[in-house]
Amino acid sequence: MENKIFLTPGEIAEHTVESGLKKTLLSPLKMILLGILAGVFIAFASEGSNMAAYNLWADPGTYGLGKVLAGSIFGTGLMLVVIAGGELFTGNTLIIVSVLQGKAKLSGMLKNWFFVYLGNFIGSLMIAFMIVNSGQLGASGALLGATTIKIASYKVSLSFMEAFYLGIMCNWLVCLAVWMAYGSRDMIGKLMAIFFPIWLFITSGFEHSVANMYYIPAGILAKANTAYYDAAIAAGLTAEKLDALNWGTLMTRNLIPVTLGNIVGGSLFVGGIYWFLYLYKKKKTAN
Repeated sequence: MENKIFLTPGEIAEHTVESGLKKTLLSPLKMILLGILAGVFIAFASEGSNMAAYNLWADPGTYGLGKVLAGSIFGTGLMLVVIAGGELFTGNTLIIVSVLQGKAKLSGMLKNWFFVYLGNFIGSLMIAFMIVNSGQLGASGALLGATTIKIASYKVSLSFMEAFYLGIMCNWLVCLAVWMAYGSRDMIGKLMAIFFPIWLFITSGFEHSVANMYYIPAGILAKANTAYYDAAIAAGLTAEKLDALNWGTLMTRNLIPVTLGNIVGGSLFVGGIYWFLYLYKKKKTAN
């Protein structure tokens, strides 16, 4: 196995068990700090993808092309998490494999999710605050600021079930990216394993809870700037929609349903299914 350049799906499942166990044994301080780093990395990917594609998003005729371009940038965030080191809530839904195998405790998984989610939120807010106050959103006559607000407004306008289903499909792909990265034994393989599923999820327009910890706060903070607010109105947003973009709707209209969807997508459709296919019989035989 040491000479193999990649692991089989069954071997990936075994590696995921050990990786998940290690994650649950981290101290709360490490979980928070590594969570902050991951939040920062995903926020950088979010703001960078916005900068790359905002002009294309402004024209309905090139909107899809803009999503393709944004997706090609966004994967950098997960690459930084996996290679440089970080704890990302969405990827950590795979800890369920360790729990199902009886290696990690349910309480340990929930503790990891709580502290990592908190860290992700702190890291994302840091970058949202710095981006808005850096003046970067003034690009193209504040068109980038208007686009940032429009993205956030759209995300809090979703119904609960729309956000939930978009969250499921998002983390299904994100956890497949992590799963395949586990299977590669060299850096190039890990980067390529991450790139394509993340490119697909962004191009598809699915909802990622940690990315939304940047997208929506950035929009909330940006609308407090008169120039960005006026640019958003000029771009077609109504005052009612802008009023509906706030810290309360961040939670109730997006983060809660998207987070629940992310948990289902990662824990059930990736971790749970692969555990059943490759590890369930081994556990049953051992018992």
